[in-house]
Amino acid sequence: MEKKKGFTVLELILAIVFVGIFVVLFFMQKVNADAMDRDEKRKVAINAMFYALEEGYYAKNQYYPEKIENAETLPWIDPNLFTDPSGVPLWNAEGGSNYTYEAKNCENGKCKSYELRSVMEKEEDYVKTSRN
Repeated sequence: MEKKKGFTVLELILAIVFVGIFVVLFFMQKVNADAMDRDEKRKVAINAMFYALEEGYYAKNQYYPEKIENAETLPWIDPNLFTDPSGVPLWNAEGGSNYTYEAKNCENGKCKSYELRSVMEKEEDYVKTSRN
């Protein structure tokens, strides 16, 4: 009796299931890695804003701004950093940005402190507060 060459139906089903599981795991890891990359970009942007506020704005004016309305407020950093990974700038009037700037203890547009915050995908919110 001659054996036929080829795969049985069971072998084909097992191979398809194995490949399917591999594809699902690959895409789950890719989604996770992409979210972690976006979180890292958020941290870089918040740190850049923090240092620009401290080493640039405060050093020059001895107070913090009441609002960050555009990139000219902090000209010491790349203007693209004000836009979060979803494409929404910090000063978006409708909200929706992952970034927030909250000035505190303000009088006549001059503030004594602030809080910078970014909503993260894979970890707690990333927060920087003023040194003073």
